[in-house]
Amino acid sequence: MNQTALVIMAAGMGSRYGGGIKQLEHVGPSGEIIMDYSIYDALAAGFDKVIFITRKDLEAEFRRVIGDRIEKHAKVEYVFQELSNVPEGYTVPEGRTKPWGTGQAVLSCLGTIKEPFAVINADDYYGKEAFVKLHEFLANVEAPKDGMYHFCMAGFVLGNTLSDNGIVTRGICKVDAQGRLTNVEETFGLERDGEEAVGKTGSGEPLRLPLDSLVSMNMWGFTPDFLNELGSGFADFLQALEPGDVKAEYLLPEVVGDLVRKGKAAVEVLHTNDKWFGVTYKEDKATVVAALRALTDQGLYPEKLFE
Repeated sequence: MNQTALVIMAAGMGSRYGGGIKQLEHVGPSGEIIMDYSIYDALAAGFDKVIFITRKDLEAEFRRVIGDRIEKHAKVEYVFQELSNVPEGYTVPEGRTKPWGTGQAVLSCLGTIKEPFAVINADDYYGKEAFVKLHEFLANVEAPKDGMYHFCMAGFVLGNTLSDNGIVTRGICKVDAQGRLTNVEETFGLERDGEEAVGKTGSGEPLRLPLDSLVSMNMWGFTPDFLNELGSGFADFLQALEPGDVKAEYLLPEVVGDLVRKGKAAVEVLHTNDKWFGVTYKEDKATVVAALRALTDQGLYPEKLFE
């Protein structure tokens, strides 16, 4: 079986959260943050190493709040997403202030990751089932024999991912008869409306979706050769930027979708029924605290995850 790593994207500040570092909010019964639960579930599923993607200016705080504790239970490494980290021959456009998105974030792991790895957001609770399924896939994935990369993605039920405190953006998954991903369609402004969710398509058209639609919550499983594709794709992305565009982002779903359309990757969608929750909005914190308290009372987690 392969060794496996968990990569946590934790470089964002979370603008909709009100300017604080939402990844470091205490939400568990003993002061845990959401990352504690993801790491606990990942280690229980069999992952061997944790890699934090953060920023240099947040490194000391991350080490103090979580990294130093996790190092007692697993190997921990840090990589840094920096705005200035662009391929040779490219420069950062004048006026650009934020890094380049989730694709560049994971690309920061180039040279660090040698094993199959899962990627998650720092501020999302995913539940136990998805980590078990991703680990099983990654522990047994083999080098391509058919000329294709073999990746996976956790598919969550839309109704289990909506916020009670505001609208959300979700990637709606299209899956073929073999359970493989064919497309991820970004939707915006989604909220619950009875037995459906309402929102808008990327072009602004009104949209209604069944609550049992499968969505991507940026929980992926990759082999290390994916990082080479990210590198070449990032150069292509920068080359295609329109002059003056200081907001475009290089995003994981778009990179994966492009590989699927070109027939270079097969992505197995691993269905999970666990309820997702996170702290998109300040008001979400109370909901998360109550949910984690309930899961602890049910015996799914100990009162204190890590000493």
